[in-house]
Amino acid sequence: MLGRNIRRALALLKVGLNQDTESSREMLKTYYSFTQGNTTQEGLAKANKQLNIVLMVLGFVVLTVLPFFPITIPLIAKFERKYDIDIVPDWFKDSLNK
Repeated sequence: MLGRNIRRALALLKVGLNQDTESSREMLKTYYSFTQGNTTQEGLAKANKQLNIVLMVLGFVVLTVLPFFPITIPLIAKFERKYDIDIVPDWFKDSLNK
């Protein structure tokens, strides 16, 4: 039951991230840099704010008000691998290869 809800939430998040907007593009670049260990606190704060907006639009209001919100990013990545759902949009992957 929990696994099905997580899969559904990841699929919904994928739809939200798939919107190719400049702010989404910058947010994903910042998170990618974060995974590589190359980001500033200001950039991460700006990316978190943009992710809050995306999550609110998708109805994940609970995640946006949690005080430990930054740890949800690694948790989302862990669930993404566990349930084999790739939430990173193709347009972003293509921009990394250029």
